[in-house]
Amino acid sequence: MAAKIIDGRVFAAGILAEVTAEVSAIRAARGRVPGLAVVLVGEDPASQVYVRNKARTTKESGMESFEYRLDVGTSEAALLSLIAELNDDPRVDGILVQLPLPKHIDSARVLDAISPDKDVDGFHVLNAGRLATGLPGLVPCTPLGCLLMLKHELGDLSGLRAVVLGRSNIVGKPMAALLLAESCTVTIAHSRTRDLEAVCREADILVAAVGRPEMVRGSWVKPGATVIDVGINRVPGDAGKTKLVGDVAFAEAADVAGRITPVPGGVGPMTIACLLRNTLAAAKLAKIKA
Repeated sequence: MAAKIIDGRVFAAGILAEVTAEVSAIRAARGRVPGLAVVLVGEDPASQVYVRNKARTTKESGMESFEYRLDVGTSEAALLSLIAELNDDPRVDGILVQLPLPKHIDSARVLDAISPDKDVDGFHVLNAGRLATGLPGLVPCTPLGCLLMLKHELGDLSGLRAVVLGRSNIVGKPMAALLLAESCTVTIAHSRTRDLEAVCREADILVAAVGRPEMVRGSWVKPGATVIDVGINRVPGDAGKTKLVGDVAFAEAADVAGRITPVPGGVGPMTIACLLRNTLAAAKLAKIKA
């Protein structure tokens, strides 16, 4: 294995330590701490795990955690009413609605009901527009975590050729915008990209975010490239059990790449760390506007 493994757990721990220190300072100065509200509708097992982890990490950082677990039959109107209350609650600096939502609820309408200043997921159309036009705003947590790791590993990213495999509003598009802001030459590739393998092989930085287990093979990777694997896919494992794999065939890619994130233990921990980093940023913004 030639590649250096980028340990997301260690990097995330550093971010959380910085957040915890700032939260302590805010408590001393203001007599209160930032608050994060997480809303879960339904009983999706994966979502329950995510919400539990977010709540635990929020409390460990010294922030206040507000959890709202709603029945799967909760109406869209009732959810929107709760969001309106949270928008007006001065104790709440960040609001996160766990996706996916039940099919009878319009996710876009719900996400856009969150105040842009409390949109710690960075999904509101105003925050997406700010990112696209180079204005300050709250940035989606997963792409932000990827960028922080890339800058730590590579330093100045200007001039590097970056390929983002995936065009979702959650990862692909904001990741491309962040890399463009760092003066990378950016290509967004996807399932209809012609000669996809050749496009990926041109990348100094390859970010895989397509949700297809081990789609990116070692032969797709430019020698010495930095590979960021955003995918989290559960597949059959040994003895009837399951295991987590990324969108990249790790063993193959690690023989070619210069640096690579593992799954699990790569991008995943950074997402929660950046969620709290965004909540802290939202709390500071609220103080400025107060």
